[in-house]
Amino acid sequence: MGTFKYGTEQLTAGKALQIARGELRGKLGRICRQKVRKSRSIVKRLANGTEAVYGINTGFGPLCDTMISAEDTSKLQYNILKSHSVGVGNPIPKEIAKLMLILKMQSLAQGFSGIALTTLERIQWHIENDIIPIVPEKGSVGASGDLAPLAHLFLPLIGLGKVWYKGKIVPTKKVFRKEGLQSITLGAKEGLALINGTQFITAFAVKVVDKLHSCLSQADIIGAMMLEGLLGSPSPFLSELHQLRPYPGNQHVAQRIQYFLKGSEIVNSHLDCDRVQDPYSLRCMPQVHGSSRTSWLHLKQLLEIELNAVTDNPVIINENLTISGGNFHGQPLAIPLDYACIAASELGNISDRRVYLSLMGVPKSVPKLLMKKAGLNSAFMMLQYTTAALASENKGLCFPASADSIPTSLGQEDHVSMGSISGRKALQVIENIEKILAIELICAAQSFDYHKPLKSSPSLEAVHTFIRTKISHAEEDRVFAKDIERAITIIEKRSILKIASKKQATFKTDFENLFETY
Repeated sequence: MGTFKYGTEQLTAGKALQIARGELRGKLGRICRQKVRKSRSIVKRLANGTEAVYGINTGFGPLCDTMISAEDTSKLQYNILKSHSVGVGNPIPKEIAKLMLILKMQSLAQGFSGIALTTLERIQWHIENDIIPIVPEKGSVGASGDLAPLAHLFLPLIGLGKVWYKGKIVPTKKVFRKEGLQSITLGAKEGLALINGTQFITAFAVKVVDKLHSCLSQADIIGAMMLEGLLGSPSPFLSELHQLRPYPGNQHVAQRIQYFLKGSEIVNSHLDCDRVQDPYSLRCMPQVHGSSRTSWLHLKQLLEIELNAVTDNPVIINENLTISGGNFHGQPLAIPLDYACIAASELGNISDRRVYLSLMGVPKSVPKLLMKKAGLNSAFMMLQYTTAALASENKGLCFPASADSIPTSLGQEDHVSMGSISGRKALQVIENIEKILAIELICAAQSFDYHKPLKSSPSLEAVHTFIRTKISHAEEDRVFAKDIERAITIIEKRSILKIASKKQATFKTDFENLFETY
């Protein structure tokens, strides 16, 4: 297993997920330890001084003018974790809570936060032993960072809250007794350093980048299969067209779909047909999928800045400079997450349109409602009802959370980002997209069947053969919910991506480095 050095190496979404999944080990290196110790010593000196320094020897938020004695600083850190633990709703997924711990490690380990090394080592213990705190999903306005979620995340440091332990939710105190551990003692500024930051928003952004990339990549494959099934034209994907409007996302998608159609007998069978042009959901895949790719790329680029940023407050620059600023404000990710939410929804909109198109009985070789005995059978009609419902739900979720701001903290936080809502909504939309794509996968495979014995390209033939090992062709009604469940599993496990990648091992688009790595 490889290692990643917190605080000194650049973190990416992919590396963060690898650490969370036990595929990469995060560690605190020598240089990081030196920087953390130095920053901690500065905080200790300031805490014992007479000059007011926000969050170190003063209260928080609207109480920033209230001086706190050196004797009370430790009590203050306990109080801030307890008082800020006001989250409500269901627990966030365990992996996202684990990502929050990893992202907080990366931020604090850079040595600008005044955190104690022992505190970092305890957070690392939670990560390595997969003992992950329970964090409610709602309660952050994304202003002083994600105060409430982060307070819940770090309650276990002081022996409070609950954690995931061996597959169950267990009170922290009970786990500590079993593991022979004691809660740690927090010093000056540590509580504030732990709860100030954007790690809730950023953890959701990591998942959005990962899952949206999967959906984008699978949408190209499924869309190409649907194009073949409906005897669409390959001309809209030619490079000569896209060089005249050279958006990298559009060109990347066009090149991928061209590759998936290469050598297809199905395509070659209708090159001289009299159809002038296809509906937009087929011929505009590069423009629509490509625009969503552009949004994904923008989010990925901004996320990589955030993953390696110091987002707590105040920031300890050096012995003589401590800055109380606004690096905790969630706006830099809130807006691109809202943009990504819209981009994901559009991927579902066009997929739903292709599902609808597949039911129309055009071309004549593909029967209406995708079944020869439609009438006696309702056939595949109802599957599009589900895609329509999901696409509509996504549109309702697309209102940008970052367009709102409600002042908090008695006016200290008079503009907030609502970025935590942006992240949760974007992920919810993407999970709906996975279901829409699953239904399109079923319909594309069914339409594909009607062109046998003609063969498609090696990539699409391999994908279609795999689908038919999980979901059989249908010529009479059955409980299609079971087929949908199997198709959703295929999408979630990214099975068709793995199959296609084996067939296209030597194929790379001109924009591979931009759109295929994170």
